[in-house]
Amino acid sequence: MILVNTSLDTVDIDSSRLPDVVVETKIYEPDIQTKETYFSIAIQVFIPFLIAGFGMVGAGLVLDLVQHWSVFEEITELVILVPALLGLKGNLEMTLASRLSTQANLGHMDTPKQQWSMIVGNLTLIQCQAIVVGFLGSVIAVVMGGIKSNDVELDHAYLLCASSLVTVSLASFVLGLITAGVIVLSRHCHINPDNVATPIAASLGDITSLALLSWIATVLYESIGTQDWLAPLIISGYILVIPLWIWIAKKNQHTRDVLYNGWTPVMAAMLISSMGGLILDFMVSRFEGIAVFQPVINGVGGNLVAVQASRISTALHKQAELGILTSDSETDEDTVIFISPVSGFCGKGVHARTTRVLMAMVVPGHLIFIYTINYMKAGHTNLTTLFVIVYLCAAVLQVAALMYIAYIMIHWMWKKKIDPDNSAIPYLTSMGDLLGISLLAIAFQFLYLVGDHETEEVPGE
Repeated sequence: MILVNTSLDTVDIDSSRLPDVVVETKIYEPDIQTKETYFSIAIQVFIPFLIAGFGMVGAGLVLDLVQHWSVFEEITELVILVPALLGLKGNLEMTLASRLSTQANLGHMDTPKQQWSMIVGNLTLIQCQAIVVGFLGSVIAVVMGGIKSNDVELDHAYLLCASSLVTVSLASFVLGLITAGVIVLSRHCHINPDNVATPIAASLGDITSLALLSWIATVLYESIGTQDWLAPLIISGYILVIPLWIWIAKKNQHTRDVLYNGWTPVMAAMLISSMGGLILDFMVSRFEGIAVFQPVINGVGGNLVAVQASRISTALHKQAELGILTSDSETDEDTVIFISPVSGFCGKGVHARTTRVLMAMVVPGHLIFIYTINYMKAGHTNLTTLFVIVYLCAAVLQVAALMYIAYIMIHWMWKKKIDPDNSAIPYLTSMGDLLGISLLAIAFQFLYLVGDHETEEVPGE
């Protein structure tokens, strides 16, 4: 307020000055990203990254526990559904975080009216997307399970569908509210929301979704034979409410375009994550200890690449119109679509510098998380030196591949006039899921072949 009053007072003294322009540039013009240092990026990202990581550790511990529940052992399709549902935080909540972070950095969320319109529209949009994607994800899990076992039980199909719908709807609403609140608070505290919003969006995402899925699936499993109407009633209720969410999202100018054009990346991401679910379903029966590490390796890769994707997208939005590549930095590296891995990781551009900061978090982050899991006595796997080295190699390879793909994908999307805020993160996080579980499976198989049989310790054998 002092700045504004001072500028207005100068109008009487010198009419040649334009106070409105001065005030506007003081509020909106500073480019947060160009002034950020390695240290400021690291601090802003690492703390939310740690919080998110412990959320993933919690999810891993939950998955390690519930895989022995009768509902998971009887209805194995639930394991196929897990990566797809956990991936929804990347498909929906992280995309929401990226979209709102860009709008906040552009100064479009600075008044209560703007915030209300933006948040309500986006919450209804992700409800609509969550219901549709959750339904299709359960159908894919049923089909994949049927192909695997040559049999589909109707009661089990209803349970999968109803569990999926309730899980994604409740989780998306709660996490969407938290994400929006974090972005508004970050703006007030002069913290770049691109650095903190996506990890915070993921911090409770995995454990919330997994706990909800396990609880709801158990309740519906116990109702089979006594309350067979419950699951079909839940499914019918969600299908009937979809037109209401579509109508609200369509009336909002901030979400109308995403409602029409934002389905392809979400659907494709769900299919990619489901393929990871098939691999997980196969590997859990072979290496029981793999389950507890799956949310961690997938989540770390997804969180870090989502931060990078959100930052690149915001930078592109600030610099030029959609479809035009320019750069405010001293180097033109950031305007090239296809770059070499050397330029991507060792270049002088702002995005290469951010990549180095994010890559530096992979090893210490994973060490903290896996030793926390070990301290909690979960995973049926002892942390031998060989295991830790092989695991960290898989994790570093996953994140490095995602960072390189992210740069090329986002710049290519921008050049093709596709808004990366709406499209990039679903593809990247689902590829992170597929890469993570694939590399983890290869790591466990390698350890078994070289004689580290602690990776295949099965209780009761």
